[in-house]
Amino acid sequence: MNIYEHYSKIVIKLILKNKKFLSIKETNNFQGVSFESPPDGFDSDLSTNICLILSKLNKLNPKDLSSKVKKIIYDETKEFLDIAVAGPGFLNFKLSNDSLKSIIIKIFNSKAKYGSVKENKKYNIEFVSANPTGPMHVGHCRGAIYGDVLANLLMFNGNKVVKEYYINDDGSQIKNFTKSVYLRIREIIHDEKFVSNTDLYPGLYIKDIATQITKANPKNKFDDFEKNSQLIQVESLKLSMQLIKNDLKKLGISHDVFFSETSLIKKNLVNKSIEKLKKNKFVEEGYLSPPKGEEDKNWESKKRLIFKSTLFGDDTDRALQKNDGSWTYFANDVAYHSDKISRNYDYLINVLGADHTGYIKRIKAAVKALSNNQVKLECRVCQLVKLYKDGSPFKMSKRSGEFISASDLLNEVSKDAIRFMMLNRSNDVELDFDFDKVLEKTKDNPVFYVQYCYARISSLFRTINASIDQPLILDKNLNLNKYEYKILRKIFEWPKIIDSSCKKYEPHRISFYLYELATSFHSYWSKGNDDEHYKFLINGKIKNNNTMSIIKLVSQVVENGMNIIGVSLPKKM
Repeated sequence: MNIYEHYSKIVIKLILKNKKFLSIKETNNFQGVSFESPPDGFDSDLSTNICLILSKLNKLNPKDLSSKVKKIIYDETKEFLDIAVAGPGFLNFKLSNDSLKSIIIKIFNSKAKYGSVKENKKYNIEFVSANPTGPMHVGHCRGAIYGDVLANLLMFNGNKVVKEYYINDDGSQIKNFTKSVYLRIREIIHDEKFVSNTDLYPGLYIKDIATQITKANPKNKFDDFEKNSQLIQVESLKLSMQLIKNDLKKLGISHDVFFSETSLIKKNLVNKSIEKLKKNKFVEEGYLSPPKGEEDKNWESKKRLIFKSTLFGDDTDRALQKNDGSWTYFANDVAYHSDKISRNYDYLINVLGADHTGYIKRIKAAVKALSNNQVKLECRVCQLVKLYKDGSPFKMSKRSGEFISASDLLNEVSKDAIRFMMLNRSNDVELDFDFDKVLEKTKDNPVFYVQYCYARISSLFRTINASIDQPLILDKNLNLNKYEYKILRKIFEWPKIIDSSCKKYEPHRISFYLYELATSFHSYWSKGNDDEHYKFLINGKIKNNNTMSIIKLVSQVVENGMNIIGVSLPKKM
């Protein structure tokens, strides 16, 4: 139950019913009207700016309008214990005893569905999509967790989500990867020294892949690269993808679809998608200016196929062919997104790394052109992750070559810590991952603090030998203390957090909210240690049914939130 939506409907209905008395002619469909939690310091359950909005539209005094609306609500509904006019004309509502009890019971009975709505849309989220030339690195971890939690969040809200991984298994980087494995095989079989250069992959994992290929092909001497390149490429990609899938599994992530770039070529999808753009006159033969930063004398101007992406909001038109006439990476990506469009999703979401920001406008332009502006593509960039230990940048072994792998990170800290902390900031800003903080058992470690909240509640129910799932029993009068009111009002915010997180594709809001809820609970617990009036238990029994009910709701919301994030909830810590 979303109390803000519920009571906004009641108030709006009463205002519309009494428009003449209120001298209201214009409502503008109540655009800009909000119902939300009042600021700290106000003893109210919700607040609205509705009279400020309507008074401006109808040239009325906002305080006078607020007073009239207040009287109407008092006269025509028994939902509220108190209504106060605050500031320039805000209305602050305190719910009646019966209303609060009804809401608490509805929240508890909704269980794992509290906060969700049945949106029933189809999403495709493409995330990670790391080049299959080695294991995942720390930067991939952030995008992987962001994409996975976003999928969980959208599914929680009643949507169907396909989690997809695009395998870039074609192009020059794959040739260099294959060559690197071949040279490692030569090193193993013929004791030839592996000499690295800027095009080759130096990581020791390449040697592991080479070892597995030689063991699987004991009779092959691998004397000729060209003769063995296809075998090495197929086997190397298979082993490399297995490394990536293993890392994803350790992070608690699984994809529904693995889409291969080479399948685009085999199915002639690039030509088909370009022909579609040609028919709509979005592609032409022409010449491009040299890229920014490249000297004109080094630029070879050749006639080629060009996508008119400036028609769809891009800064410049984009080449679909290289100098040799072969397709660009962008052309392959156009074909891939054409395939996604054909699968009839309502929304496409691409989760990109920090180095792909400049790629967004062109691919969004391509989706607009291919779908006749019918399909919306959203791109979310996950910025860099910086590792710290003892207050200084932390360098790990980097067995993978020039980067720190996901496995390195998982060897240092738990999956739970990684998943929660990767959501500790918005995806579009850099994140500092502090190893000391995630190992602490203090308030400064958010994942511990939320898990400890759940563990404390579990210990409480073990002490009184009761099940947290038993039906609620509320006393006739709630008589909640200030800590219980604060917690309950925080619980009321959960559906709004889900709604805003889904609409803005910002799953970090979930982790922020859970930490705030846990902090309120721990404050109440600690107060009970100092003041007997606030103790939960008296002579081994819960002091009243209302307190037990509030604690049950905390446990329920924490469990829902941590399930979305994909973090475990131990009952003992």
